[in-house]
Amino acid sequence: MKSLPDQLNAYKQTPVFTQDTVPEGLLKAHTTKTGVWGKIQVLEGKLLYVIETQPNESIELNAERPGIVEPQIPHHVKPLGNVRFWVEFYR
Repeated sequence: MKSLPDQLNAYKQTPVFTQDTVPEGLLKAHTTKTGVWGKIQVLEGKLLYVIETQPNESIELNAERPGIVEPQIPHHVKPLGNVRFWVEFYR
């Protein structure tokens, strides 16, 4: 799993999502803007984070294992049962 570069600063955070409230856009391929990184933080449960490179990389996230979103890399998430998570953005 990648890590956030040291020089980045957090600037925005989503609300907490659940398996029932996760926006449709996060469930299908999407990207961040140029220079924008993300950190997917799971509070409870599990979330599958799929990085859509060739080959795809699937990572099971939980409270101890956040997901790092690199700029402009297509990805999506899939709840694995009951889950609570949020995303923080950095630039």
